[in-house]
Amino acid sequence: MTSPLLPTFARIDLQFEKGEGVWLCTRDGERYLDFGSGIAVNALGHAHPHLVAALTAQARKLWHTSNLFRIPEGERLAQRLVDNSFADQAFFVNSGAEALECAIKMARKYHAVNGQPERYRIITFEGAFHGRTLATIAAGGQAKYLEGFGPKVDGFDQVRLDDDAALEAAIGPQTGAILIEPIQGEGGVRVAPPAKLRRLRELCDAHGLLLIFDEVQTGVGRTGRLFAHEWAGVTPDVMAVAKGLGGGFPLGACLSTLEAGKGMTAGTHGTTFGGNPLAMAVGNAVLDVVLQPGFLDHVNQVSLLMRQRLAELRDRYPHVILEVRGEGLLLGLKLNVPNTQFSAAALEQKLIVVGAGDNTVRLLPPLIISEEEALVGLSRLEAAAAALQKELRGASAGAAS
Repeated sequence: MTSPLLPTFARIDLQFEKGEGVWLCTRDGERYLDFGSGIAVNALGHAHPHLVAALTAQARKLWHTSNLFRIPEGERLAQRLVDNSFADQAFFVNSGAEALECAIKMARKYHAVNGQPERYRIITFEGAFHGRTLATIAAGGQAKYLEGFGPKVDGFDQVRLDDDAALEAAIGPQTGAILIEPIQGEGGVRVAPPAKLRRLRELCDAHGLLLIFDEVQTGVGRTGRLFAHEWAGVTPDVMAVAKGLGGGFPLGACLSTLEAGKGMTAGTHGTTFGGNPLAMAVGNAVLDVVLQPGFLDHVNQVSLLMRQRLAELRDRYPHVILEVRGEGLLLGLKLNVPNTQFSAAALEQKLIVVGAGDNTVRLLPPLIISEEEALVGLSRLEAAAAALQKELRGASAGAAS
């Protein structure tokens, strides 16, 4: 039977009927430990009671009014984000790609209102992933996402993450901003060193550029701080967040300083669904939990446990695991075997992991995961690695004979 869905996803033949905490359950009762979190989305796990209560209460009152009117819960959420970040203002959207589109437009408009409309180009980094719109695939610059979609949207210059000379050479009279993920999630859990982020801030200040952080995947506690750039002690001018901000409900935001956003006046940008009452209720509920004293300490505690045990797994299974990467509960395993093969082996152990570039898999458990649940996941990762290493040794023995 032909599926009525557009075949843009290579879906696994597995259906989940319900979720609870860090677990997903199929219709026939099989339980899978979720180390994917819907690709870093389900920050508080599945069916979190506080999120369910907030969404249910709002659904009984009001779903949608449009941004023609004030939305008090949106104003509250914006204020809380401002109070807990570098930003002065927020624009709410439905996804990370939309948040990045807003950031790109904001950077261009900033220079236009400053009398320099020619400063529309943005420096980005090889291996980056910023979304699937025409502008954001151009920002990422990866050929596999650009192929077949016509001329690449102009205005983006990619450089290597580790090539400081190329970065400085790329800054020219048309450059308006630098856009970077503090950790490249889709690109292989490649961490930008704190010194790199500090250098970007210096370059932006020296050349009158805006610094834009893509924290769609790293934000809202994922790395053990509310936002990943806090580890480097650096602040951007503009930042895109999404994924964990809605805890599973479609929600993103573009945050900015007043100066960076000064060109975004009435009528310059808009959204129909962004910031609707349902999303705002859930976003506030997420912050209720993530901003609780001790919550981020818990994330860091579980992260330390996992990193220590993953390092041991790397030492025990060197033919499978090459390197452990990441921060907080955005962890990656750089592999010596195809990441698709490792993901399949983990799924055999009823553990969900997420593939990424640079032949890695991401480990993205819900931030509420307990140490005991983390240990269960680690034991399943070890079982997957052991099975693969046994296969490799068997293949080597067969070849030798």
